[in-house]
Amino acid sequence: MIHRGAVLLLLHTVLTFRLDASEEAPQPPVFHPAIEGQWWPVSGDPDLGPYTTEKQQPVDFAVWQAADGTWQLWSCIRHTGCGGHTRLFYRWEGQRLTDRDWKPIGIAQQARTDLGESLGGLQAPHVVRWRGKFYMAYGDWEHICLSQSDDGKQFTPIVGPDGKTGMFTEGLGCNTRDAMLLDAGGLWHCYYTAFPNQQGAVFCRISRDLRSWGDSVTVAFGGRTGTNAFSAECPHVAKFSGRYYLFRTQRYGTGMHTSIYHSIDPLMFGINQDDRYYLTALPVAAPEIILHEGKHYIASLMGSLKGIQIARLEWRAPSEVETANAAEAERVKR
Repeated sequence: MIHRGAVLLLLHTVLTFRLDASEEAPQPPVFHPAIEGQWWPVSGDPDLGPYTTEKQQPVDFAVWQAADGTWQLWSCIRHTGCGGHTRLFYRWEGQRLTDRDWKPIGIAQQARTDLGESLGGLQAPHVVRWRGKFYMAYGDWEHICLSQSDDGKQFTPIVGPDGKTGMFTEGLGCNTRDAMLLDAGGLWHCYYTAFPNQQGAVFCRISRDLRSWGDSVTVAFGGRTGTNAFSAECPHVAKFSGRYYLFRTQRYGTGMHTSIYHSIDPLMFGINQDDRYYLTALPVAAPEIILHEGKHYIASLMGSLKGIQIARLEWRAPSEVETANAAEAERVKR
């Protein structure tokens, strides 16, 4: 019997061969993501009823459009009174992506300890739509889990043969979390972070069906972002004009900071190779890139950690970046 992970690895090997061969051809230009205009707030600090605390903070989140056209926002709220690791999911709804102050709906999900999830351990939802259904990847503190929905609002956990929701982990105690799903080359790529040996890295696994996943591959580690347990949080990969861009957060709150790497290979953004893959940084945290009606947007935590905000995102060509840098240098001289 051929192991599914071996098949997926073979498929990636073929893809890598094609990428290596393509390096002899002209490479797609490297675009720089830039925040355009002002941010608008879409959520604040929610009322969690008996779970509300003064220290609670909306953190990692997901934004998507439901089947009825409304916009959904689910955020992990940490430091609540729900017990255990203190985290649960809260939900807001907006009529348009560009609206301010979306409507608070209520607590959307709590950990299912009866399905093997850690009490209060829910982390970082991410939603995609595929073959008429919505799928949400999320963390339970130790594993990456998956739920599904017909309408994009009410999600049901997908339970494995072992009676648990956890699909895979980098090992107990490594806090496998912050899953993000991307269809690259016809295969689902699940990016996530964990800290084996207390060293944070971005990992990826590949699947054809979102259920069975191959072995983990380390796709980003070290460099100027460091190697501490929280140096590779909230990985988010966007594809634009033939390249993949990895957004990788180092700091939340005041001084929030996300480093951005680029590559033509969705499984390699540098292992201590900043000179080849590092691009720039943005003052955002846990960002999510949204493509809607031909325009890109970026969602991020607020610096106060009391809400979530959205802004337009532009991809600037190298010539535009050079012109802007020259203008800024001239301004500084004056």
